[in-house]
Amino acid sequence: MNPEFWHQRWERGETGWHRTEINPHLQEHWPRLGLVPGGRVLVPLCGKSLDLLWLAGEGYRVLGVELSPIAVDGLFQDNGLTPQVTDDPPFRRYRLDELEVLCGDVFDLQPAHLGEVAAVYDRAALIALPPQLRPKYVRRLLGLIGPQTRILLITLAYDQAQMAGPPFSVAEAEVRSLYGAAFTIERLAELDVLDESPNARSQGVTRLQEQVYALTPKG
Repeated sequence: MNPEFWHQRWERGETGWHRTEINPHLQEHWPRLGLVPGGRVLVPLCGKSLDLLWLAGEGYRVLGVELSPIAVDGLFQDNGLTPQVTDDPPFRRYRLDELEVLCGDVFDLQPAHLGEVAAVYDRAALIALPPQLRPKYVRRLLGLIGPQTRILLITLAYDQAQMAGPPFSVAEAEVRSLYGAAFTIERLAELDVLDESPNARSQGVTRLQEQVYALTPKG
């Protein structure tokens, strides 16, 4: 899956993953990470999610990473915000108060782009990647964050034979395989969301579970 796929989805407005409200799992479970406001939160593949604004409103320094300039521009324009825009090759950096967004490929991230990261909020990154890219993504992420960084991860689990994705199915066993060496993994919630996902149902999905995890560094 190449970047052009995502550019075309945003250009055509085929963004069924975008929510027009703040994710309720974020609001309910974020306190479980035990973070102190003021820390930096990385949100990979952030789109134009309102979750970024919620995190900034809670007092965190938020850094989103998003490939599509349509999405990044939409985040600020839809909310009546005017960021300062500068080039930070290979990214374009948008900054407004406690919120920053890097427009570019998440796989181009280097530690110098981020600074110290207290937490990662991943609602749309892992499930956006096909199986062959997920280990590469996790390796890159672990190379960017520090030994105390915590993660709030939200995934979907369903029969992949019933729908091609994205979003892709990422079962709990895979989460533990990808992250288990570095993190203690606690599943915080599992909900049936098929009734909230008419597109999945129309493609023949018969069971769709949304799962929420808190990942705490070992040691």
